[in-house]
Amino acid sequence: MSGAVAEGPWFEDFRRGQRFERAPSVTLTSGQAAVHQSIVGDRLRLALDDELAGAVTGRAPLAHPGLVCDLAIGQSTLATQHVKAILFYRGLVFGRLPAIGDTLRTVTEVVGLRQNRTRPGRPDTGLVALRVTTRDQHDEIVLDFLRCAMIPLRDQGIQTGHADVLDDLAVPLGPSPGSVPEDWDLAVFRASTGAGAPPAGGSAWTVGGGDVVSSAPELARLTLNIARAHHDARQAGGRRLVYGGHTIGLAFAQVCRVLPDLVTVLGWRSCDHVGPVYEGDTLRSTVTVERVSALPGGGALLDIRSLVSADAQEEPRYVLDWRFTALYG
Repeated sequence: MSGAVAEGPWFEDFRRGQRFERAPSVTLTSGQAAVHQSIVGDRLRLALDDELAGAVTGRAPLAHPGLVCDLAIGQSTLATQHVKAILFYRGLVFGRLPAIGDTLRTVTEVVGLRQNRTRPGRPDTGLVALRVTTRDQHDEIVLDFLRCAMIPLRDQGIQTGHADVLDDLAVPLGPSPGSVPEDWDLAVFRASTGAGAPPAGGSAWTVGGGDVVSSAPELARLTLNIARAHHDARQAGGRRLVYGGHTIGLAFAQVCRVLPDLVTVLGWRSCDHVGPVYEGDTLRSTVTVERVSALPGGGALLDIRSLVSADAQEEPRYVLDWRFTALYG
């Protein structure tokens, strides 16, 4: 017995202004935080130490910004179940940093569409630019960013006429000194952790040792990510693709090894997935502090670039070019 296929939209089903609002809301829990940390192995102090988080922020336990991003992205996959690749994220900004116990809900809006050129031997696809906005239970904005997905067409050979110039889309404003929560006490952070002066601009490191990508479907399930390519090898062309948030999470864990006194992430200036990641790959990264902006009350904003490669049996290949702004104690 067969019936209708339960599936998300194909490229020709999208229209500008279309909104996806029915993803389940999620209350952040310590259980989610523990599973997330066990998969990415992150060492961000405020997400691990409730006493320190309470003393610095007045709120504890604090949710890891990576977990919050992963859940927001997972909620937005209601629109991108057929995704072949995520090309980029732009302008991701934390309006506020949630604590465990807060509830997140996400609305995803189509803001741009462009059909790709037909290529022999490849299915027809198009690019869907999505604005993702996540709010908490008080209706305060937690996240606001653009996400660009490559989606196949259901009916091959048709022309949709979609030809938006996606580079011209309005991008949410990036992090700035005004993004630092005014009520956070960075002096307490420095006193508790022994954090020294921030690194100089131009400082760079190659992270010693890589991290194998494991528990990939589990992270996708934890974060409500229903993109088929992360669960079904057949849908992914024979090898399951790893959720982009997983790659970013391991990359940030490596950043925290070389910069152990980061307080939190305030936003992403850009994030480009430049190659696929598969289960069992080992990720390696180089980390560069591109700019340092001192804050009046101590501490600094660091503009950081993480460039990640993956290797398995084949030669290493670049998979992620991520630029973000972090608060340093």
